[in-house]
Amino acid sequence: MFDYILFDLDGTLTDSAPGITSCVEYALSKFGIKAADRAELKKFIGPPLAYSFKAFFGLSDEEAKQATEYYRERFSVTGLFENGLYGGIEEMLKELTESGKKLFVATGKPEIYTERILEHFGVSKYFTGVFGNTLDDKRPGKREIISAVLDFCPEIRTNLDPRGANAVMVGDRCYDIEGAKETSLPSIGVLYGFGSREELTGAGADFIAETVEDLKEMLMK
Repeated sequence: MFDYILFDLDGTLTDSAPGITSCVEYALSKFGIKAADRAELKKFIGPPLAYSFKAFFGLSDEEAKQATEYYRERFSVTGLFENGLYGGIEEMLKELTESGKKLFVATGKPEIYTERILEHFGVSKYFTGVFGNTLDDKRPGKREIISAVLDFCPEIRTNLDPRGANAVMVGDRCYDIEGAKETSLPSIGVLYGFGSREELTGAGADFIAETVEDLKEMLMK
């Protein structure tokens, strides 16, 4: 059913909450801000960083830009490895690749960090391409990132049937689902990440997978 599969990274392939929340906490501390509860910072997982600093803590455009730099200061050295693959992910990627499916990463995280994370966990070999934002924010949203995948692999568009059944975007947040809709791809929302069923169905996810095993069954069809 799905020959081309695009995966989000954070909350879909990896549980990245420890690293992301620690780096957000570090960046906010530079402005004298302390979150009441670190769990509150999980809402930074998914949307663009600058947007999150402005929306969640009221930083100005200039402050949000500086906060992003502080975040990356810690993330590039320590934070990117403060995570881990969800159980069953590597086995799923191996089976999908061996079955002939082409896999891609489409993440809001900068590509330079994404590639290092995938190499660190030994799964980069399963992906035909890795696409994310750039350090200068040239791909700020999931629509731009998915479009980059489609430009790189035009046969996805060529082979897309009228219902879009040949390719799919897999993610755990509304941003993944909305980006898929904006680029005419169907989507699978996963519940083991950081988004809720209400968020994913509200964004219009075509399918919902509760576990990694559920996801594998859907993708292997």
